[in-house]
Amino acid sequence: MAWKKEKTEEQIEAKQQREIDNELRKSKSKSKDSAKTHGEILREQIIDALETYDKSYQSLFTSSLTAGLEIGFSYLMICSLYFFLMGKVEDNSLIRIVSLVYPLGFILVVLGQSILFTEQTALLTLPVLNNKRTVGSMLKLWGTVIAGNLVGGYVIAFILLWLGPHLGIFNKEVVVSIATHVLHAELHVIFVSAIIAGWLMGLLSWLLASSRDTISRIVIIFLITAVMSFTGLHHSIIGSVEVFSGMLSSPNISLWDYLAFQSTALIGNAFGGATFVALLKYRAFVFNIVAKS
Repeated sequence: MAWKKEKTEEQIEAKQQREIDNELRKSKSKSKDSAKTHGEILREQIIDALETYDKSYQSLFTSSLTAGLEIGFSYLMICSLYFFLMGKVEDNSLIRIVSLVYPLGFILVVLGQSILFTEQTALLTLPVLNNKRTVGSMLKLWGTVIAGNLVGGYVIAFILLWLGPHLGIFNKEVVVSIATHVLHAELHVIFVSAIIAGWLMGLLSWLLASSRDTISRIVIIFLITAVMSFTGLHHSIIGSVEVFSGMLSSPNISLWDYLAFQSTALIGNAFGGATFVALLKYRAFVFNIVAKS
């Protein structure tokens, strides 16, 4: 009896999976000018994610490394503008003003189609939820992307720390001030902050899939990432560049400070993107299919 019950449950799950896949295949917008449907966005996200899964790990690491390097242009502009406005603007206002240049690296990464962990977190979770890939394959992919992003961030940090003072566009005081601002909160606060940031980055990926032209995409990227910077939410990749640079520039920022921040921010970002975007968006679609059947 138990065997029959188990078999029946498997058959129900298989039938439900077929219904979900059929509904995804049927999901299409009415015209080029009409807004994309929930199902169409979900289908495109799953297809894009599966293409990423099918890439070689060398390709994934190189693309992720590129993203880590490119995100450094946000850090370059943050440091340069901070240095330029020091003494001219109050400190509380200064850290808010630099949020206007924070989106630059993200625009370069996303439009250039490099692979940034926080933007890809929700995307790469969808095939697992759709039973097209395993949790193990997802974690392996996440690990490759994170490694590439972090190594790229370390390289650009070394370059900018040498270049900034030589060009006279920022100094070590600026680097330390930015790193201290990132680290000022306690770890549990950073964790919750990183969850919200991961949520926003997951929404960024979802909203980009719904937009059809480059200008709209730039506006979306700018709005999402500027909100993150203005509110001080913690992003694990650019945050890595900021805190790592501060660690190299000040004895008051230790390796433990960097590792504690980095691990907390990574876990928070991953949880936020995978749970509040991938899981909720996917389950909303599935519940609608179940209700119809």
